Amino acid sequence: MTEAQATSGWVPATGPLGDLTLGSEARATALAADPARIAALEAEVAARPAPPPFATALRGGTVRVIAELKRRSPSKGVINDGLDAPARAAAYAAGGAAALSILTEPTRFGGALEDLAAVGGAVAIPRLRKDFITHELQLLEARACGASAVLLIARALPPARLRGLALAARARGLECLVEVRSPAELEVALDVPDAVVGVNNRNLETLVIDDAVGRQLLPLVPPDRVAVYESGVTSVADVERAAAFGADAVLVGSVLSASPDGAAAVRALSGVVRRGRG
Repeated sequence: MTEAQATSGWVPATGPLGDLTLGSEARATALAADPARIAALEAEVAARPAPPPFATALRGGTVRVIAELKRRSPSKGVINDGLDAPARAAAYAAGGAAALSILTEPTRFGGALEDLAAVGGAVAIPRLRKDFITHELQLLEARACGASAVLLIARALPPARLRGLALAARARGLECLVEVRSPAELEVALDVPDAVVGVNNRNLETLVIDDAVGRQLLPLVPPDRVAVYESGVTSVADVERAAAFGADAVLVGSVLSASPDGAAAVRALSGVVRRGRG
């Protein structure tokens, strides 16, 4: 354990989250050794307009749906291996999704940066790069592929590193969704200016879902922040429960990606009145 870890109380993640974080670090190391690729990404960023705002899209009178593109997952295995990212994104947008979450992790989720880039030609709504980000170069990748925001997982990153990545993201024109599961992690998220707070009911180290996490933490998110309820949403009743806890939005993956009709599946979860917090 390093001195910084001892001070913060943070220790490296275990289980699937630990493995996925290590895999992400390896990909970042490979990218850092490829100056030609980095130069190409910088050129792509310079040519891109500013992305649509993420947090703003999640505010309103109803609980907004962040619809996820997910082919596989460690907890469910194969969900929709043949998922066509642009077509599915267009269906989600037609169904009323406020934003998209696009998995780019390749080994356990079947995602790709190419999905993030390709979806830009199909929809105008904001896109979140959902991955196990550990390095600033991965922020460059996200911006080059058209992301509006990136996921930063508090359990996967030492607090100082998370804050550093959040500041670097902001400098790149990216917003952050900081994912938490405890009051201590929530404090870290709230220390990031303007970050959207995601409360994940799933423990990524054990893959167990417990909606008591959302019930405990969502009411603690200040009203001026956007709060997202993550994992375990399969029906409009689940969205109503998230609204009762104080959610501004829900992030929904497996049930939407598995549906034969993405537009209808999003529509079925939409329209729940937001109750607010505080």
